[in-house]
Amino acid sequence: MSLPLLSIKDLWVRFGNFNAVKGVNFDLNHGETMALVGESGSGKSVTALSILKLLPYPQAAHPQGEIRFKGENLLDASNERLRKIRGDEISMIFQEPMTSLNPLHTVEKQIGEVLTLHRHFKGSQIRERVIELLGLVGFTDAHERLQSYPHQLSGGQRQRVMIAMALATEPSLLIADEPTTALDVTTQAQILELLKILQQKLNMALLLITHDLSIVHKMAKKVVIMQKGECVEAGLTKSVFKNPQHPYTQQLLNAEPRGMTKELDQKAPIILDAKNLSVRFVRKSALFSPKAYFNAVKDVSLQVRQGETLGIVGESGSGKTTLAFALLRLQESEGEILLQGNPIHHLKNKSLRALRHKLQIVFQDPFSSLSPRMTIAEIIGEGLKIHHPDLSFAQQEELIIESLKEVSLDPETRHRYPHEFSGGQRQRIAIARALILKPQILVLDEPTSALDKAIQVEVLELLRDLQVKHHLTYIFISHDLKIIRAISHHVLVMRQGSIVESGPTNVIYENPQHPYTQALFKAAFEL
Repeated sequence: MSLPLLSIKDLWVRFGNFNAVKGVNFDLNHGETMALVGESGSGKSVTALSILKLLPYPQAAHPQGEIRFKGENLLDASNERLRKIRGDEISMIFQEPMTSLNPLHTVEKQIGEVLTLHRHFKGSQIRERVIELLGLVGFTDAHERLQSYPHQLSGGQRQRVMIAMALATEPSLLIADEPTTALDVTTQAQILELLKILQQKLNMALLLITHDLSIVHKMAKKVVIMQKGECVEAGLTKSVFKNPQHPYTQQLLNAEPRGMTKELDQKAPIILDAKNLSVRFVRKSALFSPKAYFNAVKDVSLQVRQGETLGIVGESGSGKTTLAFALLRLQESEGEILLQGNPIHHLKNKSLRALRHKLQIVFQDPFSSLSPRMTIAEIIGEGLKIHHPDLSFAQQEELIIESLKEVSLDPETRHRYPHEFSGGQRQRIAIARALILKPQILVLDEPTSALDKAIQVEVLELLRDLQVKHHLTYIFISHDLKIIRAISHHVLVMRQGSIVESGPTNVIYENPQHPYTQALFKAAFEL
């Protein structure tokens, strides 16, 4: 009987006095897919990062255990040996592409670097392969994207670049940490199908870390369920899903966004009114040539009432986040924006700054939006110093503690730093930071995309309660159509910068009219 490609035996990971992973065991064979599933902070990513020794050593340590790849114990491997394995024999797709991609390098340079280091490609060879890889992961404009920087791409597009980099060397093992989190459902289906094809072609093993159980069911032969650093259940995916033994596994399988948001008061005042809003960006062009423009948002009009949740869905790059940034006046735009009937589209600097506390945002990627050098108390309280400078230190501290309690976090953790929290906890911190200024409108850009299903349900309930308590208006951007259905009063469907369909949530979901909306729903509910 042949050795497994990867064998983890009694793996422990310790940070100081805290055991993040406790005695994990599993084997992964050539060409096989295994899923690691569990709540935020369960030890999934720490286990995966241990394979390539990418943890912050010496703060991290392995008191005992083995990680054998093709029979070799990687925990004993030298740094030189690990450098040869990383990216060549074992590749990894990281969960947060904005913090994993270099903001100073173009897409071509970052993917090309992998080909230069591990395949010794040169010149035109690199460009041809980069274009081929971008096409493989769903870029229809691969030539035009070569000179793009990460900040010029949507969250989903950045994730696709990460996938292209990971697949560039055709590795034996691909570790995918939430590889489709930031992707819309149609692209998600394409990427999963691509991974399946490449697995068969390369006999590549896939270690899939995800909170999306529908993906696990579709992709993985075997599954390992983790909770609080331990493996609580493992086995064939079909068997575990059909007859879960552990209470936590049962809880995960039963966790789905449910219910509907409370009925909207149709007499509620219109708090935000946008008319003929357009955003365009200058494309990179040759010296002395006329400027060429890309229309990211095209002639969009919408109204949102106080206490309403407006859901915005669409594929990656459809203009959802750009539209939200324009509404918040974080992005230059053409057209009219009225806040409580007052025009704000013409306001500049000081006048606009005075309104910022009314318009807050929770970003898609909490790790990159929280300063790693500030404590949680400093992050949450930063807005108070700007908008309420007259408050004493004690008053600020009181408000910070109150905000943490509102998002169900222990106030005693306020002196810690972002890296000491799980992804789900960091997102709660981001929500607390926005809420402390008592906003009227809160934009939520994929606020649950990085969270496991059980935590998603908790966060949605939290957002519903906060909306009622503070009479908040939400603009909720998500790829997850089940979440949009559970929380939104109205839905906008965007494609290529335009609204292709809009209306009350129940109407859109029960009877979508536009072919693109129908395709989105089909991909979402058949995955």
